[in-house]
Amino acid sequence: MVWTPQRLIDERMTVRVYCHNAKCHHHAAIDLTLLRDKLGPDAPAMKDDLLRRLKCGRCGSKDVGLIYSPATLREGWPENPNGNAYGKAKGR
Repeated sequence: MVWTPQRLIDERMTVRVYCHNAKCHHHAAIDLTLLRDKLGPDAPAMKDDLLRRLKCGRCGSKDVGLIYSPATLREGWPENPNGNAYGKAKGR
């Protein structure tokens, strides 16, 4: 399976970049729509394709890693926009 920006969007994936600089450890999600618009929908978006283009947005280090994560909600499950754990009482 080869990831492309459009396939990542279609599969509801999240791609996060993590800085390996011991003094930084910044991390952020890649805007996949922006990536698709910049590289094209069918451009390869595998780790080796993206890492050479990335650097930490905070410290500028090129020593970064990627984590590809699937959507956490199943089809038909309700959205959880505030990020609270299900079953957790509000206001606590």
